[in-house]
Amino acid sequence: MLPPSPDRSLVSPADLAQCRQMIRDGSKTFYTASLLLPQRVCDASRSLYGFCRVADDLVDRAADPRAAVDTLLARLDRIYRGAPDNQPADRAFADVALRFAIPREIPEALIEGFAWDAGGRRYRTLDELHAYAVRVAGTVGAMMSLVMQVRDASAIARACDLGVAMQLTNIARDVGEDARNARLYLPLDWLYEESLDAESFLAAPRASMPLSRVLKRLLAEADRLYARSLSGIAMLPPGCRPSIHAARLLYAEIGRAVEMNGHDSVTRRATVATPRKLALLARAVTASLTSAPRSDAPAIASAQFLIDAVATAGQPIHPPRTLDERAQWLTELFTRLEKQGQ
Repeated sequence: MLPPSPDRSLVSPADLAQCRQMIRDGSKTFYTASLLLPQRVCDASRSLYGFCRVADDLVDRAADPRAAVDTLLARLDRIYRGAPDNQPADRAFADVALRFAIPREIPEALIEGFAWDAGGRRYRTLDELHAYAVRVAGTVGAMMSLVMQVRDASAIARACDLGVAMQLTNIARDVGEDARNARLYLPLDWLYEESLDAESFLAAPRASMPLSRVLKRLLAEADRLYARSLSGIAMLPPGCRPSIHAARLLYAEIGRAVEMNGHDSVTRRATVATPRKLALLARAVTASLTSAPRSDAPAIASAQFLIDAVATAGQPIHPPRTLDERAQWLTELFTRLEKQGQ
């Protein structure tokens, strides 16, 4: 595929419209938060989501998940060679990956997380669960930081914190649904400490006080990471902060809903009512006006490879303003595509 002209991106309005519909159908919380983003960042975030959604569905619904993973990796290879498949999500992601210099290691890690899902992997410790959450959600946080043009190592670490916190919240909310699909994400060591047998629980999922204590611990870890993410949000461009605060608050509120349900995520599904969502969106705007001290807390250990990948990636290519800038931009674009095709 030929590289785009200085005035035209790889992605078409129709591609963006399809990605927008995917996020609207697939994640109401993420869609609501994205409405607060500046338009260009909003489009890029939806392009990211579109590819993530397609990748997840392809592996999750495949009769042969391993073959689906191989197919995805081949598609990713074509994306990074500047020749994406004739699919809206692939074209949209190729555009974003090129313009914002998203290192290939990040979407590869995301796909690896989907492969872990398909293989029914379980996690003995919290650290092992972190490694999974880093892949399926920390990667998204890191890519979102890049499309907001923030590449600082500390900011990427905190973006991973936020993504992992959201994933832990999802796990706490979906325990019953996951169990009925023969999936279990809770740390096995925590279950053992509560005298809960994993196989017995999967065979007959039920709410219990021991399970409630496990979910309470999981939400406490999510809350710790939500708090740590604040310094990273403060490093984002001012126009992007309300949306990311909204995502943080909306997902954290799901955890509060789990608590209100007595930590029963087996027979009940935690939801956040629309009036509460609107109140949290207003709170997100207010929170974006305050700063948070920079955090030098170490990254989640299993997220360090994402931070290292960003540090060694090339620089993003942004649309030019003057004629001279356009000529330089086009030269850099051809050079980038040539290197990616090697």
